[in-house]
Amino acid sequence: MWRPRDDRDGTTVVCIACGASLPRSDTREYDKHGNRWERHGKSFEHLCKECYRELCHQPRGELEALLIDVEDELRPGPSVDRQTVSEADAEAHGDADSDTDSEGVSTSQAAFLSTYLEVVEARYGSIEESERDSE
Repeated sequence: MWRPRDDRDGTTVVCIACGASLPRSDTREYDKHGNRWERHGKSFEHLCKECYRELCHQPRGELEALLIDVEDELRPGPSVDRQTVSEADAEAHGDADSDTDSEGVSTSQAAFLSTYLEVVEARYGSIEESERDSE
């Protein structure tokens, strides 16, 4: 049987979208695997209610697996503690010494975008190939 919702322990969590720190009861769980009802062995991230409402609730298909692959490519070596891409990006942006290019894009963003493009092209082919095939 499900526990009553008001039986939560009152801990504070951080919204993965906006970074706000608030009581867990004021958030919604986010399961990057898309099935928040299967709880065995999972730890959940949280979104504040406002960010949760703004979230697209359409099926994500392979997006989370793709982001995990990008994260693995960016990680310098094997790690026991897995972070989400958003956590790694938040840590990188927490640095006051973060370098930026002439367009204001941080080096961590540029590395993410470059790696994302490589992983997408390896998995689905290049954009140019897709455009040629559709003509």
